[in-house]
Amino acid sequence: MKKNATNTRNKKSKNEPKKYNQKRKKVVSKRLREPEVEYEIKYIKAKKTFDESWDFKKSNTKEYTHCFHSYPAMMIPQVARRIIENYGKNAKMLFDPYCGTGTSLLEANIKGINAIGTDINPLARLIASTKTTKIDIQVLDLFLHDFINTFFYINFQIENIKSLVLPNVKNIDFWFSKSVQKKLGLLLNYIENIKDISIKNFFKVAFSETVRETSFVKPGEFKLVRRKNFNNVSEPDVFGIMNLKLSRNRQGLIEFEKAKVNDSHTFIYDFNTVNSIPTEILPSNSVDLIVTSPPYGDSRTTVAYGQYSRLANEWLGYKEASNIDNILMGGERRKHTHKFKSEILNDVISTIQKQDKERVRDVISFYEDYEKSINNVSTTLKKGAFACYVVGNRTVKGVNIPTDEITAELFKENNFEHLETIIRNIPNKRMPSKNSPTNIVGETASTIKNEFIVICQKQ
Repeated sequence: MKKNATNTRNKKSKNEPKKYNQKRKKVVSKRLREPEVEYEIKYIKAKKTFDESWDFKKSNTKEYTHCFHSYPAMMIPQVARRIIENYGKNAKMLFDPYCGTGTSLLEANIKGINAIGTDINPLARLIASTKTTKIDIQVLDLFLHDFINTFFYINFQIENIKSLVLPNVKNIDFWFSKSVQKKLGLLLNYIENIKDISIKNFFKVAFSETVRETSFVKPGEFKLVRRKNFNNVSEPDVFGIMNLKLSRNRQGLIEFEKAKVNDSHTFIYDFNTVNSIPTEILPSNSVDLIVTSPPYGDSRTTVAYGQYSRLANEWLGYKEASNIDNILMGGERRKHTHKFKSEILNDVISTIQKQDKERVRDVISFYEDYEKSINNVSTTLKKGAFACYVVGNRTVKGVNIPTDEITAELFKENNFEHLETIIRNIPNKRMPSKNSPTNIVGETASTIKNEFIVICQKQ
């Protein structure tokens, strides 16, 4: 971005929402206290702006195909949209290295930008791919009409259906009633007989949500926790829920196809940016813009992506469904120490280590993978291109980890300039209000209340 454009953006106007600038001296000490514990963390100078206009409190976060499927800690489309508008005016290729369900990919397509995303979770890839795939509505309607007719008839004959092969779902009787199992099995059998891949995936996305909503999983819970009163809950209308999901998603698909400005495309992959980035997919210096929201870290206690999607992944036949949290960033617990290219992070590690030598391993494991990923991702961007990371700052053992400043430092080590960090409140992001940082029943802590939009430019 040209300097004069940057200066213009940073100038205050009378109509702009109120902003609060946070300026730090070169080294600032922040003192934190826990019972019988006192320690300091040192932060490096950082330019941050708190901007309430990024909160999007009253915005519709389910526009277009963003309505397709709930998922933990989704970046809201308005954030991705504004980042693309500000930093991707001439972009032709956007990359999201932790794409989740494809929020940034979809927003790129709406702006006429091609996009590439990658994610380890097969359910996330299914949703992202389906959200960004064009489907002939007239053809889709033929399938939807057939679906309604088929299951209207089956609903009255279900007691006569005896033989039905179900997928290998671990502890299936613990999570689903016998009646729900049979109905989900009938739905899955219907979907598997659809030959058109894009339409089959469209049905699979609706089926995935139906699986979770008809299970005994506690509502509003990301982890696999069975509700206490499951025996007293009325039998869910499995076919009705599936039909509602299909109808809602059809409307979102129509809105998306009307909004697209050209024939832009999205390509979804499963490579892990921690390990490498295939140059045949993304050559060095080929990407114009990165817009992403990386995992918060330690999915076992913060946001359990794998647990959230396990039942749907198993019903859909995806392998290693129960192992996703272990292969996500930081999932492999390290026993060694690591010297990071971020002095802030090294200070944080040292502080947490004094509190808990075991817990610090989880922190080291995540940020070691995070550092490797940023190193690899940095090579894909063109000179002058922007890396825009939407991150949250976790707290471990009472220590707030400034992932925003760590991110900026790690990009600086890869020849990037940190332009700014925008702080926003999280009024809409799908996050639990409490989590269990120790995994001990009854011990909870408040989760992340703010997001930090870190903007870096390759030099």
